[in-house]
Amino acid sequence: MAVDSVLVTGANKGIGLEFVRQLVQIPRPPRYVFATYRCDRTIRILRRIQLEAEKIKATEVILIKMDVTDVQSIKQARKTIEKIVGHSGLTLLINNAGIATWLYFPQTIKNNLRLHLKTNTVGAIMVLQEMYPLLQKAAALKRKGLNVYRAAVLNISDVRGSITEMSEHNAQDWRNLIGYRTSKAALNMAMRVYALWMKEQGVLVVNMYPGWVKTEMGSEQAPLKISESVSDMMRTLETLEESHQGAFLDRKGEIIPF
Repeated sequence: MAVDSVLVTGANKGIGLEFVRQLVQIPRPPRYVFATYRCDRTIRILRRIQLEAEKIKATEVILIKMDVTDVQSIKQARKTIEKIVGHSGLTLLINNAGIATWLYFPQTIKNNLRLHLKTNTVGAIMVLQEMYPLLQKAAALKRKGLNVYRAAVLNISDVRGSITEMSEHNAQDWRNLIGYRTSKAALNMAMRVYALWMKEQGVLVVNMYPGWVKTEMGSEQAPLKISESVSDMMRTLETLEESHQGAFLDRKGEIIPF
């Protein structure tokens, strides 16, 4: 994946961490990989990847402390990135940071719903809005087509946010994740709207479901390894074009109705 720069949010664990790990290992790694984290105590593995990348000297991993629920934190991260990438802009934003907490239905869900929307929906939107000028700069350097090599946004979503895919059976299975599911449905819609507008700006925008993955969020019961999920998503990213703008896809590029 020959892209110049990548920003991965929520990069201190799970899918975000694996994206950073694989990005620095590909044959033509990005010049810069910006990896955000929220808590200093959680970046031991990120530090190790950063040091290994320094030895190879093929890419530079820059760790940035950022909270997607804090606008000033996002603005400061943008300034840091802008100072490094300059006129080249930001090629790829991977909006990965998110939360999922259980709340047994029908308990009062106001605070739970607010927390999920603030992080999974509004947080992702605020990051995109703040990084958009940098994505525009990257897109302006290549004036043809929509693809990951020009400028792109990958939003990590979930099939549980699909209204079409919700049956009576799986609604019962996942009723205790109503806040999470609602936030992902809202994310899918918001990013569809942004995608329609950003098409003219040369920025590809897609949402992607990584599958049920063995992460802290997905649990050890999940059948899919993190490395396999991220490898599939990276391969799919390379194939995306204008026809995929605003789509909700699985990790192998198949359309998911939402």
